Amino acid sequence: MKSTKFRKELIKIMPGYKWTVHRERCKDSKYLAATGIQTAGFNRMSTLEVIVRWRDRLEYEVKSSGFGLNTPWLSDYTDVTLARALRGLQEHYGIMADNYSRHASDLEGGRKP
Repeated sequence: MKSTKFRKELIKIMPGYKWTVHRERCKDSKYLAATGIQTAGFNRMSTLEVIVRWRDRLEYEVKSSGFGLNTPWLSDYTDVTLARALRGLQEHYGIMADNYSRHASDLEGGRKP
């Protein structure tokens, strides 16, 4: 896959991020990587990294981190299309949010006599 085609695919699916497609270090390389950021003023609100690689088939790995430049990656997800990989990561975060919300309400309920 060419980097220009990869960039167009990223912008089409996630236009709210500013994308940087990283140069290939080697011509025989079978992957491309890109980083997308969302900012509010000078603050980095969200970082998304997408790696597309060719193994037995084309696959996309997406991972994201939250507020700040040096925050750790929260989670990652791999699938055969970019849209499916992003949707899988989004669904994972939704499941985790429900889980944490349930635990928070259990703790809150435990404080009441």
